[in-house]
Amino acid sequence: MIFIVDSGSTKTDWIALDNSGEVLFSTQTLGLNPQVLPSAILTERIINNYDLYQNREKVSHIYFYGAGCGVDSTVKRIEKVFSEIFTISNFSILEDTYAAVYSTTQSNDPAIVCIMGTGSNCTYFDGKQIEQRITSLGYVLMDEASGNFYGKQLIRAYYFGKMSDDLAKKFEDRYDLSPDVIKENVYRRENPNTYLAKFAKFIIEHKEAPEMKTIIKDGLQRFISHQILQFEEAKNIPIHFIGSIAFYLKDEIYESLKKNGLHLGNVVKRPIDGLVEHHKNLLSQ
Repeated sequence: MIFIVDSGSTKTDWIALDNSGEVLFSTQTLGLNPQVLPSAILTERIINNYDLYQNREKVSHIYFYGAGCGVDSTVKRIEKVFSEIFTISNFSILEDTYAAVYSTTQSNDPAIVCIMGTGSNCTYFDGKQIEQRITSLGYVLMDEASGNFYGKQLIRAYYFGKMSDDLAKKFEDRYDLSPDVIKENVYRRENPNTYLAKFAKFIIEHKEAPEMKTIIKDGLQRFISHQILQFEEAKNIPIHFIGSIAFYLKDEIYESLKKNGLHLGNVVKRPIDGLVEHHKNLLSQ
């Protein structure tokens, strides 16, 4: 048995395959981002899942594609957690940009592939290899146009009085926006990026409001300028996107790319299905 795992900061999809590539079962845990979670929480989230715990000594290989796995220290942390649970398994741990590439590219044609979910990232695929030019520094310093980015911008707009009275009322009716609650979740609790990203649903639901349009366009342009346009090939190849934010802001992404002379490719909400097909093909070779 092997596990194919796609892990973001919010949730993690697990698919179990037998040696011939048939799906045995699928399950889900909370996100397993080793950049923002301690090892004890990572362990707890795995062993509390009945299917994973029951099969912990049956799995021979785990292919893990995860947010926060772009540097050696976080890879080693998640690998140590895995080795203590899945005692007979081998592990292949790659950052989530690989999952995005395998899920959005159906051929060996070059493309730029972007992640836009709880966090954001961007990579270049030349048809064979993945090139990552900028190391992600996470939700505090990067992640433009992501769920947590838009969550921060919404809270700022509310507190700085940049929302219409009607929209501000809807926002405060939906969420507890007291300073103590926000600061507790951002500065003291685990997964502050996931907490911030939950506000992004509001911006998507009200994306036609003028102040929401401004926030969305600003975030997308920052992502394009800092991430996509780092690649000189960008204007000659498709730009693929993966993630819930990209899926729900597809039209806005199309317009922003067009203004920058760029071409939208595939937009995929979640990568796990494409990952499974990728590994099935590898097993059949």
